[in-house]
Amino acid sequence: MSDTYNRLAAGERLRLKRTLLGMTQEEMAERIGRVPKYYADIERGSCGMSVETLMALSHSLNMSLDYIIFGNESVNNVQKHQDEISAILDILDTCPDKKRDYALRLLKLFIAACNN
Repeated sequence: MSDTYNRLAAGERLRLKRTLLGMTQEEMAERIGRVPKYYADIERGSCGMSVETLMALSHSLNMSLDYIIFGNESVNNVQKHQDEISAILDILDTCPDKKRDYALRLLKLFIAACNN
C-alpha cells in the first residue's frame, strides 16, 4: 500500500487479475477499446493511463481505482475475497483431479461469459 502512483506496480496488479481471469492481453485490450500494444505497455508500466482507460479497466476487471493506482484495498474487500477463495478451495479440495480441472475450465468460461 502506498500514497504514490507506481506504474510498474499498477501494471503488475492488472496483469495478475487478467491472468487470473484467463484472458490474454489482446482480449483485455479489445474489451477496453484500446490497441494491444498500448495495453501491453500499461502492464509493463512503460506508460500511464487516461482516466477513461483506468475506468474501463476498473469496470472490466472489477477492481477499484484505488487498488489499481495505489494497491490499497479496503479491509472488508480483502476479508470478503479471502472468504470466497477459501470456500472455492474447500469445494475443489474434495474433488478428484479430473473434476477439479473441469470445474476450473467451467469457472473460466463463466467469467469470460460474464465479462462479454
